[in-house]
Amino acid sequence: MNEVASALGVALVLAAVGAVAGLALPARWRSATVGVVTAAVGAAGAVAGVAAASGTGWQVRLPGLLPLAGVTLAVDPLSGWFLLLVGGVAAVVGVYTIGYAGGAGHGPAARGSSAVLPVFVAAMLLVPAAGSVSTFLLAWELMAMASLLLVLAEHRHDRAVRSAGQWYAAMTQAGFVAVLLGFAWLAAAAGGESFAVIRAGAVGLSPVVSGGVFLLCVAGFASKAGAVPLHPWLPRAHAEAPSHVSALMSAAMVKLGVYGIVRLGFDLLGGGPRWWWLLLGALGAVSALYGILQAAVATDLKRLLAFSTSENVGLILLGLAAAGVWAGAGRPAVAGVALAAALLHAVNHAGFKTLLFCGAGSVLRATGTRDLDRMGGLSRRMPATTALFTIAAVSAAALPPGNGFVSEWLLLQALLHRDPAGGTVLTVAAPVAVAVVALTAGVGVATYVKALGAGFLARPRGDGAAAAVESPPSMLAGMGLAAAVCAGLAVVPAAAAPTLDRIVTGLRAGPGPLAGSGIDLRLAGIASTISPLWITVGVVGLAAGFAAAGRALGRARRRAPAWDCGDGPLTARMEYTATSFAEPLQRVFDNVLAPEQDVDVTHSAESAYLVRAVEYRRRLPDRIEARLYRPLITVVDALGRAARALATGSVHRYLAYMLTALVAVLLAGLL
Repeated sequence: MNEVASALGVALVLAAVGAVAGLALPARWRSATVGVVTAAVGAAGAVAGVAAASGTGWQVRLPGLLPLAGVTLAVDPLSGWFLLLVGGVAAVVGVYTIGYAGGAGHGPAARGSSAVLPVFVAAMLLVPAAGSVSTFLLAWELMAMASLLLVLAEHRHDRAVRSAGQWYAAMTQAGFVAVLLGFAWLAAAAGGESFAVIRAGAVGLSPVVSGGVFLLCVAGFASKAGAVPLHPWLPRAHAEAPSHVSALMSAAMVKLGVYGIVRLGFDLLGGGPRWWWLLLGALGAVSALYGILQAAVATDLKRLLAFSTSENVGLILLGLAAAGVWAGAGRPAVAGVALAAALLHAVNHAGFKTLLFCGAGSVLRATGTRDLDRMGGLSRRMPATTALFTIAAVSAAALPPGNGFVSEWLLLQALLHRDPAGGTVLTVAAPVAVAVVALTAGVGVATYVKALGAGFLARPRGDGAAAAVESPPSMLAGMGLAAAVCAGLAVVPAAAAPTLDRIVTGLRAGPGPLAGSGIDLRLAGIASTISPLWITVGVVGLAAGFAAAGRALGRARRRAPAWDCGDGPLTARMEYTATSFAEPLQRVFDNVLAPEQDVDVTHSAESAYLVRAVEYRRRLPDRIEARLYRPLITVVDALGRAARALATGSVHRYLAYMLTALVAVLLAGLL
């Protein structure tokens, strides 16, 4: 039997077993069993991904599973890449869940949440395996509904969870409607709903149809990916969901929005005009900049990581846009490098964002807070978590030797090799894109220095941080697996070169863009080479040398108390908080962030000249949400209230509504 079919079959069977176990087992066995089964589902999906990415294709049609359309599954190297991504994240999160859920019997360990977790993973595996419009939409909606239930796991304990669930439900369903309309239009115009038929019929589509389908589907996929301005659900849902669910959503689920754009734009439609990709690039640039700025000023650790996801999705979209532009401009070699950079960054982000959210979950479990201003001192109390979080932070900041550095370097190579004959638009757009990548990298370094410094170093600023203890072994084991994957991707990214070449060639985006051994990564068609292994050796050796020199010099010195200006020993109140660290950066970008500040002065009752108290409040709202979504919600609410007049309880009026709708549908069909 085909390896891909066998592995996917095992994954689906295990997901069903995990769902039953989550519903039937008592609390003391439930978390461990569901965690092990989820890890096994992820491992089976990763095996299927490796087989497919290596060139083992598979497709099957099951007409009896769904009325009218049936179920069609088709797996190619592109599917395999995302199956590997989803499966790898799920395997790590499954191991982590064993200790994180911990048999509490409520929230993430409740029967419903435990049963839905493996189903969510299985649904994510089915999305890249779908081979027809109906199958894709079914898997997409199953993924959305399962993730919504997991986001609402702790709705009984926190009102903010309910608000996050409402935002997520509204925006994910709006995105689904956009994808549904786009794919339905595409299937009708191409003469069939299977991807093979659409691929063949896309050649004869008019520019109006192909452009309309692209806009509708990109809106839906970008919403699922958390791209700005379709992002308001993301910082809410990622922050309020259980941390292992946040890891699955941020590291795996949002990448399926990226998969949808790649599958539609490069495969089903076979590329498109320049304006498609310039629009996508603008969306990516705004997402990258706005996301990292919001992350830089955030004090909620999980909200910071959520906005960082928007930033990284923006960088991925920039890579896809560059690939589309260069392919249309007759520069296939550069287009291939850009597409490979986007796909590699998707996997790199999955690795370090899994580790970051698992680290945040460990901190939340130990301290009871997500507020960086109330943390500190965790490096002594949670040394293993601190070390693992640092590895992920270095990767997320795109610093060598992190794995995020390699894919961002690839992206810069594609953007720097612009075509002198590309016209004014490309001459302006390419340097702007380079500046966006550079600025996000610089602000990203400041963001993760803030997270590490305020959260893990210095003295504890809250009772929870002072009483924190290290996480259980299973949680550390899951985080260790994610750290090992990040290290492997950082040191030997050339191991992924054959797979990326196969994907790029299959999508007809260009020739194989990468070459090299496990030490050197060379770009085909571009005179650029990088040696991640030697960079890692150099950075680690240099750091070890400085540490050894400092220790040697320290032995010859006499320890004495530091000068404290006569104020006594240093206390936590004298240290930088996350808010104070980010304040200078916030001042630089005041016009973008638009902070809200208020000072209340309370005077003494005896005299207005005597001040009893001064209260300072500072808030950094999401400006896009305030300017775009709040007015829209107000209008929709007003329309909803006005529409109550239509529901009078009269059966005759309801029959008239139905008749009017039927006539309108018939007239639309005739036109």
